Amino acid sequence: MSGGEAVIAAAVAPPAPAPAPATRISRRRRPGSDEQALSEDFIVAGTDRVTPRCAHFDYCGGCALQQLESGAQLRLKELRLQATLAGLAGAAPARWLPPIRGPSWGYRRRARLGVRFVRRKQRVLVGFRERHSNLIADLHRCEVLAPPVDALILPLCALVAQLSIRERLPQIEVAVADNAVALVLRVLEAPSAADLACLRAFEALHGVRLYLQPGGIDSTVALTEPAPRLFYALPQADLQIEFLPSDFIQVNASVNRELVAASAQLLQLTAESSLLDLYCGLGNFSLALARRARCVVGVEGDAGLVARARDNARRNGIANAEFFTADLATDATAAAWLARPYSHVLLDPPRGGAQQQLALIARLAPERVLYVSCNPESLARDIGLLVHQHGFELLAAGVVDMFPHTAHMESVALLAPRLGT
Repeated sequence: MSGGEAVIAAAVAPPAPAPAPATRISRRRRPGSDEQALSEDFIVAGTDRVTPRCAHFDYCGGCALQQLESGAQLRLKELRLQATLAGLAGAAPARWLPPIRGPSWGYRRRARLGVRFVRRKQRVLVGFRERHSNLIADLHRCEVLAPPVDALILPLCALVAQLSIRERLPQIEVAVADNAVALVLRVLEAPSAADLACLRAFEALHGVRLYLQPGGIDSTVALTEPAPRLFYALPQADLQIEFLPSDFIQVNASVNRELVAASAQLLQLTAESSLLDLYCGLGNFSLALARRARCVVGVEGDAGLVARARDNARRNGIANAEFFTADLATDATAAAWLARPYSHVLLDPPRGGAQQQLALIARLAPERVLYVSCNPESLARDIGLLVHQHGFELLAAGVVDMFPHTAHMESVALLAPRLGT
């Protein structure tokens, strides 16, 4: 169990004047499972306990908190963020932001599902891993996957069972766009003609688009051409952002829209602002914030994502955003994109954080820095360095509930140079 999960497992909901009796909730393996026995105990206030909606909750590792009411889940995540900032950063924000949240069911538009053919049972399993195991959970449907994929677990099992390569297909990647549903099948062996016929029949029956990935991400090809140009919209910025089925996009569409809108408010951009967006990806933040700023520069390590960010800028008629490829795990002080001033910085790094770029950010002396994080531990480490070594103050922080019912959490933190530094 990770440190963050331990905090969630051990935390108790805030006391009420007359609290209901505490309840111990045990989660154990499904009877008859081949997996090792699993047991996790959570102590929660009785009023916070709910019946998990998912029939597979006791053994599937996709979710960890369905036994808690949504408000209690958020309180636990806020407690985790508060404790992590206090313990690792030695800092607390001047104000706590209300959680950024959205629908808690059917929200997951990106997922990676494992596939396994169980020989002795002559069955195919498709889904997330079982808890504390590398084996695939026996699922019938998934309550957090976005429609229609939530109801496609058993049809996918039946599809793979028909294929000659059923033991050479370990993974299905899900990408639900606004205009199409893409399923990327990792194939370690070329499908036969009969396999291809089965796959095309599945496409037609379920209204999805299948892709085959025989090698790396760049090997992905559509089963049927022409492939649709996948996109998601950010209506508040009048944007349609196109992406490939294996590209990174934020998992929760509703929360992403709220997060982008909140970022614009927190940064307080004006028509004179110049924004540097580090780890910009497809331009999810860059393109929306370019509508409010004088200019935006996005920097990303993946050249393919940078190319698609540029294409997205052109398609959306955005002329004040530039994008550059750079390895942000190294010192970038000599980069061409640094030969200009920036009034604001936004960073959305991977789980390891942005430690290599903190000194650079300090030298830029921006008016405001917004840090979007998928890992509270690396966020707290970086905030501690910005506050205690680089003269910043932590103005605000809060939870982003990108993954309801899971222990995973995202968060945002707003910083500014300390007055007098």
